Amino acid sequence: MTRQIVDDLEHLLRVLPDHVQEPLLRCPSNNELLEVVMDLGRPAEARYPGRDVTLTETDVAEADIEYVVSRISPFGDDNRAGIERTLHRISAIRNRRGRIVGLTLRVGRAIFDTIPLIEDLVRSEKSILLLGRPGVGKTTLLREVARVLADDLNKRVIVVDTSNEIGGDGDIPHPAIGSARRMQVPTPALQHDVMIEAVENHMPEVIIIDEIGTGLEAQAARTIAERGVQLVATAHGNTLDNLIANPTLMDLVGGIQAVTLGDEEARRRGTQKTVLERKAPPTFDVVVEIQSFSRVAVHPNVAETVDTILRGSTVEPEVRELDEEGDLRVVSAAEVRERRRLETQGRAIPLRGSPGPGGSGNRGAVVPGPQRRIFPFGLPKRRLQQAIRQTASPVTMVERLNDADTVLTLRSYYRRRPPAIREAEARGMPIRILKDASLAQIQQGVVALAGGTSSERPPVATALQEAQEASQRVLAYEPAVDLSPQNAYIRRLQHQLAQRYSLSSRSMGREPQRHVRIFREEEGSYTEDEEEL
Repeated sequence: MTRQIVDDLEHLLRVLPDHVQEPLLRCPSNNELLEVVMDLGRPAEARYPGRDVTLTETDVAEADIEYVVSRISPFGDDNRAGIERTLHRISAIRNRRGRIVGLTLRVGRAIFDTIPLIEDLVRSEKSILLLGRPGVGKTTLLREVARVLADDLNKRVIVVDTSNEIGGDGDIPHPAIGSARRMQVPTPALQHDVMIEAVENHMPEVIIIDEIGTGLEAQAARTIAERGVQLVATAHGNTLDNLIANPTLMDLVGGIQAVTLGDEEARRRGTQKTVLERKAPPTFDVVVEIQSFSRVAVHPNVAETVDTILRGSTVEPEVRELDEEGDLRVVSAAEVRERRRLETQGRAIPLRGSPGPGGSGNRGAVVPGPQRRIFPFGLPKRRLQQAIRQTASPVTMVERLNDADTVLTLRSYYRRRPPAIREAEARGMPIRILKDASLAQIQQGVVALAGGTSSERPPVATALQEAQEASQRVLAYEPAVDLSPQNAYIRRLQHQLAQRYSLSSRSMGREPQRHVRIFREEEGSYTEDEEEL
């Protein structure tokens, strides 16, 4: 499929010293150039996909860095600068005294016609959140979404441009965003203020935001969505799972709260009394995980997906890809699983979101080295994945009995002796039997199969169960109970649980031993330190 690409490369080359510029002009593959690196005391380098090219025989001098700095815009608080009316980004490395000792000149390219994969979602007027690893094309896609909404759909579009990466440097935005208007952010710390200003002052129908990364920005995004404005934004994280586990940004998908169920409701659900539930409607209706320029995974109903994940079930996103002719096709979940199986050539498939080669978190990569391979029979796979992540156990989950060396199942299934269990017994394969499918039980089983204890902090479910038992002890007879040390996110959930019992709580000690104390106090419940809430 042919796409129009505008890179304005001549403007970037023009700011380089002659002895750095000339080797680049002779290079035949500059259409793939990613960035030029100039570090004081080292030769200048050009970086291409999969390779680096040394451009100079001599080391970069202070005069070379000053030459570049004098020909670009001033650096902002984020140490980024640009070139007027281009998408190129120049980032500075400074020493302790603030002097620039290194430059990264990143090539910015406007790639048109990149939204066929999500065009129907963009036209649906739903709020869309784009996720993906750095360099996968989130900002490029965001820029094209702004142009299509403004020019093709005649929407009133405002781009909140924190580092001028969407609309380019200078006061006049790059043509890549079409007729969309652009509001520049004076400093990254003020992005949330500009987001609110945009919706209050300029009556947009759509707001485009790159990199929501703080709690204040997440709150601003919710405020905008509640006013009926369509949001299209990117955020830190590769998958929806990453977002749910991020205490700063989880509000974008509705947030999570601990809920204590009654005995009858807990029995009906088949869970423990304390469960996690979504506490509010998601800010974004749709989440798109960008896997490459030609493939995305779409969660079309974020509220439903998050609820399903919190119940411990597996959710298969809708995978879309473009073929060689540029036609859109939806890939079934079965086909995705088959591809992964073929790619791994029968070896164990790592869990969703686990790091692949180089720690990039790619799905479908083969996990090297010996690991205990578990075949779960009758267990929620999502909950097993969560247990393995939280206990950091050297085990992995496989999808076929033939690939496993251990079976993990429930007592109720084992008693019935289904064919898979009988086959495992005939092979002499170890079978670990759990009494129920709670997260705590699965974690204990995983640690036991791994032959050791977890090196991580107690997981969320175990921590909440501890807080619940402590609350009951305080109500019954003990004046105060200290819980195990936890991180700030888990401590916040424990405080919320204590409040449900009308008890007081406070955080005690210093990291990493900071923990929650639950106690009775006549004047009411004590809230957690403000920074943790």
